[in-house]
Amino acid sequence: MNPWLTFSLILLGIWTLIWIVKPSVRKEMLWVSIVTAPLGLTEPMFVPEYWNPPSLFDLAARTGFDIESLIFCFAVGGIGAVLYETFGNAEHVKMGGYEMHASRHKFHKVMLMSPIIVFLPLYFFTGLNPIYTSSIAMLIGSLAAMLCRPDLIKKICLGSLLFLGVYFIFFFSFNLVYPGIVEQVWNLNAISGILILGVPLEELMFAVTFGGLWSSYYEHITWSKVIERKEG
Repeated sequence: MNPWLTFSLILLGIWTLIWIVKPSVRKEMLWVSIVTAPLGLTEPMFVPEYWNPPSLFDLAARTGFDIESLIFCFAVGGIGAVLYETFGNAEHVKMGGYEMHASRHKFHKVMLMSPIIVFLPLYFFTGLNPIYTSSIAMLIGSLAAMLCRPDLIKKICLGSLLFLGVYFIFFFSFNLVYPGIVEQVWNLNAISGILILGVPLEELMFAVTFGGLWSSYYEHITWSKVIERKEG
């Protein structure tokens, strides 16, 4: 089995584990995963500029597209969305009409679209590597979400750190199983080339910005709040 498929399937295994042990997050998790999976179709933007992974039927090298990216995006979308609830004791409640019509929500839709609004001009009109444009776009999206929804600041910040931690531990362990994989697959000459315990700095940038943005999207779109569940 090629490393990219293994990488994606292990993440899907983590997704499945959370699904089994935390029934209360299943709706949010599945919803976000389904919405995130199509982002795997953006893989041609990253191959070979950022990396050139071995893939089923050699699809990535031949077309830029691959099946593994769809699995990866499905898995990380759901995981990133619910880590805060998974490690905490939180639940969702619907926002009241008064809260929904607060003045800060005047540009609600623009805030939701801000990652795309930022990403497209950076991608088409700068020479930045796609991993940087996507990370910048997700960072701006996270900041916009906090501006529009201050009640989500805690979840965004902790969700970002939790996903960074999980992703780093996973990637570090993956490197132990496939030593030298980063040097073989990642285009280190096109990025910083900085490795932290074998993990590319850019992967950690992706993790912290992705975790922040994805931890808030479900609540932002569905007008939900996250509250601490009372004991007893």
